[in-house]
Amino acid sequence: MACESSSVRPTSLLLLCFLLGTASAQLSSTFYSTSCPSALSIIKSGVNSAVSREARMGASLLRLHFHDCFVNGCDASILLDDTANFTGEKNASPNANSIRGYEVIDTIKSQLESKCPSIVSCADILAVVARDSVVALGGPSWTVSLGRRDSTTASPRAANSSIPPPTLSLNGLISAFSNKGFTAKEMVALLGSHTIGHARCTAFRAQLYDENNINAMLATSLKANCPSSGGDNNLSPLDITSPTSFDNAFFKNLQTQKVFLHSDQQLFSGGSTDAHVNAYSSDSGTFKTDFANAMVKMGNLSPLIGSSGQIRKNCRKIN
Repeated sequence: MACESSSVRPTSLLLLCFLLGTASAQLSSTFYSTSCPSALSIIKSGVNSAVSREARMGASLLRLHFHDCFVNGCDASILLDDTANFTGEKNASPNANSIRGYEVIDTIKSQLESKCPSIVSCADILAVVARDSVVALGGPSWTVSLGRRDSTTASPRAANSSIPPPTLSLNGLISAFSNKGFTAKEMVALLGSHTIGHARCTAFRAQLYDENNINAMLATSLKANCPSSGGDNNLSPLDITSPTSFDNAFFKNLQTQKVFLHSDQQLFSGGSTDAHVNAYSSDSGTFKTDFANAMVKMGNLSPLIGSSGQIRKNCRKIN
């Protein structure tokens, strides 16, 4: 049936064309089932290979998706390299010398281009990679809806203002996530991703030396690796108990002051989110379910669909 506007059509036909057009512009878990049926298996294989080489990469790949979606939606803008005439988001304050995993995305994209040229978007790769990374580290799975397209622009200014820094207060965190449509409970669940990954010394030095709400033994250990000056890029695991397992240990650590990012400590500081921390600490299953649901919601933040954007052939540059 043709829906072009070359002739006058009955109202019922116009309505049907509208509904069909609307449906075709929605994300779908089966988006690549005919155009690139091996897409999900190619992505999963790439993730598993990367995480098996370095478990920390799982957290890095998850963080890529988060830092992408919080800046004008899930559109792979974070992957664009700077050029002489273009400034991307890679060197924005929250990302510079911090975000990693770009080469893993490059490898996966190259394999997909060989199999299904110009079909699978970089934004969808990021969304699936985040899920597969969590699963690879023992976390929950979820259904990723697909059909996102890639941006042709980036916004370092939005990256600097939208991505929550580790210095935020509880109210600041709640506000930052509320601006993206998340409840405080969903925020706590998403920050539970700090059960994997590492932080650089520069992200928590002020907290470590200027405040006294870190477990004394942990503080002593951290200071050995994060001096009061120098060593900015020295790493410490965010979850000292099981840093490469996606579990609920992060919440247990919160209860005993065994976390060290200021923003993490805010989640269990006598405020409104204490109850959520207690709940997730005592029930790993609830945490994993809520985390998975919140990740689905995050993956749906302002995607480019339909004819918007493009399918980049190289995730680092516009076609």
